Amino acid sequence: MPTSGARAAQPLRIGDDEFLAIPQLAYDIPGAPAHMNGGDSETRLRLLRRAGERFVPWGELPAPGGEDAEFFTIGERAFLAVASIRTGAGPYNYTAPSTVFEWDGEGFESFQVFDTYAARQWRHFTVGHRRFLALAQGVAVPGQEQGANRPSVIHEWDGERFAHFQDIPSRWAYNWHAFTVDGAHFLAHADHVSPSVLYRWDGERFTPHQELADTAGRAFATFTGPADGATYLVVARIDDGSQVLRWDVGAGRFVAHQRLSGAGGRELAVVRTPNGLHVVRINFIHGTPADPTTALRSQIYRWDGARLETVLEFPTTGGTDVGVLDDGSASPLLVVTNSLSADRRFAAESVVYRFSG
Repeated sequence: MPTSGARAAQPLRIGDDEFLAIPQLAYDIPGAPAHMNGGDSETRLRLLRRAGERFVPWGELPAPGGEDAEFFTIGERAFLAVASIRTGAGPYNYTAPSTVFEWDGEGFESFQVFDTYAARQWRHFTVGHRRFLALAQGVAVPGQEQGANRPSVIHEWDGERFAHFQDIPSRWAYNWHAFTVDGAHFLAHADHVSPSVLYRWDGERFTPHQELADTAGRAFATFTGPADGATYLVVARIDDGSQVLRWDVGAGRFVAHQRLSGAGGRELAVVRTPNGLHVVRINFIHGTPADPTTALRSQIYRWDGARLETVLEFPTTGGTDVGVLDDGSASPLLVVTNSLSADRRFAAESVVYRFSG
């Protein structure tokens, strides 16, 4: 699928139709030198509809500097939250509005607009009957006005719209992951320059529970070991430090279990088939933004009962996300977004795979 700076792959089902939402960071500027942080960020989110074994263009939504799309429902209502990291074509404005769209029966219309700063990811989750929408945001790079930076923020549904609930300290946030262990609700928050922290719901707020990574945090995934019933938390880091943690029931915290070698970790997904439990790790770049290597190998791991073992590597170029479409078959679809070409241009192909592991 032709995309430009694709940053996420969000599957969504409305009625009998299946769609893909793919936000795009930037378009290439003719004649401009290649740079992963350059380009024209006045982009639109691509909506594709499934037609048999393919996805075909269906529509677009305004989403400049698109970084993420999160689909969720509240009762009979369907929403698509889009994170916009920036506007402009250089210099860039990181104070960019991010929009939550609502399905009106024929398409998506703007429902609520948030004032955000370098927005990267929305995550919708529930705690009991309460509904939350969390935004990871912020950037801390030389030359940016640091006073403009903002913490990540959690909003709560008040019955009519989302209202501010709680700030989460951050400087360069990337991701969230909500899950439960032993009846307790947890929320993992990934940050690039500050520690990535696991928060625990105390009945009123999310409070720090433990540090998961000191720096370079990108994404998380959890799964239950089929044999031992233990809960495992995978922490992806952009440096060579991704790891698998195991929940220690007695200690009430996660402990080190396994290290996953290789730098570049950007996103994770758990895939369950009749042949076992697998974890997909999508790798972004090696090197620096000024001189990145984008043509990498991403991994598929299989759980062997005690550890994750690499069973397959496949090519990605500036890989950013993997979406899993469980269509009821034993072989789900994986949608992998590539945000850069091998020569560091934004125009790149994102790919739909049939998983047969």
